[in-house]
Amino acid sequence: MIRIEKAVTISGLALAIALLAMPSAQAQSADMTFFVTSNGPGKGADLGGLEGADAQCQKLAQAGGAGAKTWRAYLSTQAADGKPAVNAKDRIGKGPWQNAKGTMIAKDMAELHGAANNLTKQTALSEKGEVINGRGDTPNRHDILTGTQPDGTAFAAGDDKTCKNWTSSTQGAAVVGHADRQGLRDDEPSKSWNSSHPSRGPEGGCSQADLKSTGGDGLLYCFAAN
Repeated sequence: MIRIEKAVTISGLALAIALLAMPSAQAQSADMTFFVTSNGPGKGADLGGLEGADAQCQKLAQAGGAGAKTWRAYLSTQAADGKPAVNAKDRIGKGPWQNAKGTMIAKDMAELHGAANNLTKQTALSEKGEVINGRGDTPNRHDILTGTQPDGTAFAAGDDKTCKNWTSSTQGAAVVGHADRQGLRDDEPSKSWNSSHPSRGPEGGCSQADLKSTGGDGLLYCFAAN
């Protein structure tokens, strides 16, 4: 009996030491500086402008244990109504950025927008640390709203590529990136993480139904700007 109790005590002590040595999920999430939103506001590309998009990032980051940081959505706007364009790359700080599991996405702006970034289906995780459905999954949700050119800058004024600067679910279209870096077909070149193709659908391109029809769900890239 004594030997059994002693063995159990030693075993329990070893388990406790092992658990203490393991980083907690909460601690990992607190260090998170990048994620893909697990869900969108539900109004298609009408995000309430940049402010509404940022608020969505902040809300989900808070739920994921990283709300102490200032979060920004990776979105550009086009010049309109006397207001200048806004570049997505100018909104998100200088890096480095890592996901909820502690995996580095990019060390700085140049790497993020270059060929060497580490943004893939396996690393473009949600604030919960979950993989976002991509090509081949049901439903496919790899379209991420950006309205942005490959170098992180806004499109020129004119042809609407931001659904009225993220205020409309009925007018225009939105350029999206692919979080899994996969085209819808093997021969399709639209594998850019931030600038793959314009949204399109039976209602035009900005409604929730439109976004879902081509493999999206109104999701965003969120970066800690501080």
